[in-house]
Parts: sequence; structure tokens; C-alpha cells
Amino acid sequence: MDDIRLMRYARHILLDELGIEGQERLLAARVLIVGAGGLGSPAALYLAAAGVGRIVLVDDDVVELSNLQRQILHDTSGLGRHKAQSGRDALLALNPDIEVQALVERLDDARLIALATQVDLVLDCCDNFATRHAINRACVATRTPLVSGAAIKFSGQVSVYDLRDEASPCYHCLFPEADDLEELRCATTGVLGPLLGMVGSVQAAEAIKLIAGMGEPLVGRLLSVDALRMQWHTIRFKRDPDCLVCARRPPAAAGCSGD
Repeated sequence: MDDIRLMRYARHILLDELGIEGQERLLAARVLIVGAGGLGSPAALYLAAAGVGRIVLVDDDVVELSNLQRQILHDTSGLGRHKAQSGRDALLALNPDIEVQALVERLDDARLIALATQVDLVLDCCDNFATRHAINRACVATRTPLVSGAAIKFSGQVSVYDLRDEASPCYHCLFPEADDLEELRCATTGVLGPLLGMVGSVQAAEAIKLIAGMGEPLVGRLLSVDALRMQWHTIRFKRDPDCLVCARRPPAAAGCSGD
């Protein structure tokens, strides 16, 4: 690690739990972030600042004026641009020491699996259940750790699904897929802007912990926040042995390349 990197990442390196070894793991890591909106904005910014070596940012939407209340990865000059490309430029402006790939596309199951095999970690920063379940299926199929977040109105939640571990539940274990599920959307119900920053920052913290191999990730725990009352709660849950997605997961592969 050269002097410039030592200076840039000095406050991480000073942490005994992370140190130079952990920082080098971050520099070698490859992370897929699905969604460059409210959750993807703080998550991507913090991972870029932390020196995650390669970030793949996926979003097929464009920046609109109503996004700027919460999607801090973008600014007024980016109105009309694709979020993935606007986000890439913002991340590289923050940290030119990393590589950022912008993908302007809507991912189907096959594409998600292909991308998940190329990274060490996936962050689900999307805004709908269908995509969350598709991401979960891809991570189960490839045994790629998944950090999933969600937020609406004043409520947010985060959990980690480490599919390398046989005992780890998947997203479907906690939130079974249902055709008749009523889904709330920010466009019709609203969301507190800073709430997205809170949840996305927790996602980034969990991602850094997983990559660096430190602490206790939120595996088997759902961390929820009520920002209106500023209360945090943790709910424990276990793997569903009859889960339609992970009950027959494929054999474990080698660990993350950053290890």
C-alpha cells in the first residue's frame, strides 16, 4: 500500500479490528449494488470512500427532480441522466482510486446470476419486492453474501443473508414471495429523506464488516428503525427448512476473493 492510500484510508487503518489487512481486503473487493437511488446513494458513497476496489452500479432509471430530496448521489446538473452513470461519476469524483462500472439495464434472473458470480458481495438497494426476490434467488444460487435494505415513510430495515453458511436464512425465509402482497411505494406514500441515509449507511457498514471479516454481521437478525420515534429494534429469525428458494441450495464454493 503506497503513501497516498495510507493517508486516504488512515482512519480505517487505525482501527485494530480492520487495520491494513482489512483495508487491503476492501481494495481487492468487488461489490454489486442494485439500485442507485435512495438506499444506493449513501451505501455506494460510503463504500467508494472506504476504498472498495470495484463497484458495479446497476440502475435503468433516470434522475428526476423529485429524486433529489433523498438520492444524494445525484445533483441538479444530473437531471435526465441515467442514475448509474451519474452515480459512477460521483463515486469516481469522491475516490479516483477505485473502479466503478455503470450498468444501465433491468436485470433478469440469468443476468443477476452472471453478475453475482463475478463479485464478492451484493447490496440490494432496490425499491420493489419482485427485484428483491430475484436478487435473493441469484445470491442463493451463487452463494454470494447479500446485504438487503428497505425504507418507506418513517420505517426502515436491514438484514444480512450470508449464503455461504448452511445455517443462514435467505430473504425468502423471512419474506416469502406472494402475488397478493400489497406494496408501498415512495412515489405514492412518501419517505423521509434522511431515513434512506440511515438505512443505506447501515448497509455499507455491514458490507465493510463482511469484506474485512470483522465483527458480527446482521445474519439471522432484522434491524428495524422507526425514525418518527427514533427507536431501533432487532428481530431474530431462522432459516426455513422448507424454504422454496434456499432449502436445496447448491454446494458451497470457495470464499470471497478478498479473504
